[in-house]
Amino acid sequence: MRAAVDARAVPSDDDLALADQVSGQLIRKQAQYQAEHPDAVERATYYLLVHLVKGGPQRAGALAEAVHSDPSTISRQVGHLVRLGLVERMADPEDGRATLLTATEEGRRVFEENRRMRIERFAEMLSDWSVADRRKFAELLGRFVSAFESAQRPDG
Repeated sequence: MRAAVDARAVPSDDDLALADQVSGQLIRKQAQYQAEHPDAVERATYYLLVHLVKGGPQRAGALAEAVHSDPSTISRQVGHLVRLGLVERMADPEDGRATLLTATEEGRRVFEENRRMRIERFAEMLSDWSVADRRKFAELLGRFVSAFESAQRPDG
């Protein structure tokens, strides 16, 4: 078993070429998105809104931990979301000295609108793919994202 792990530790030239191709395509996709949405909320900041909509009210420290970021970065990003009216600060009912962050009604509306538009756009882009290809792509992309998340963790 150890030999298999060691063999995977040093990628072959073919592995590196394929990884270059995949990462290049992801960078190309990100650049295209940024060109199409120059005024959009920064993706990392929007990701906080997603966590608050899906996970409910949270303290800033818990949010920072959930998105693997440091509290000072979270503070700046949350401040931006508060100024946009997408997030609000409220007293923690369990500890009046603490503050919870929560998505506002407008924040939830923006999240749902963006989600709907994203889903429709992806459905349209994949509409000429076979159902089997779409399912396989979803499966492989899920595996890729899980591997990417694992690699980002300090213990990964």
